[in-house]
Amino acid sequence: MGKQINLTKTVYELCKDDSEIMGIMNELGFKSITNPAMLNTVGRYMTIPKGAAMKGLDLEKIKEAFQQRGYEIIE
Repeated sequence: MGKQINLTKTVYELCKDDSEIMGIMNELGFKSITNPAMLNTVGRYMTIPKGAAMKGLDLEKIKEAFQQRGYEIIE
């Protein structure tokens, strides 16, 4: 089984389960994800789709970036 990213999980859960996700998200424009305080507060209820909507980022491009790095997207 390859790497998976479940878009229904919170950012906190995803980063806790796979530290590579934090770096990818940082590259995609989620700069505050590297701040432990933000990850432990906002990250506990924020999902990638919600965060993308708030930041005005294209969710499809985010999905493509994860797929290019070998992730299977689960929605």
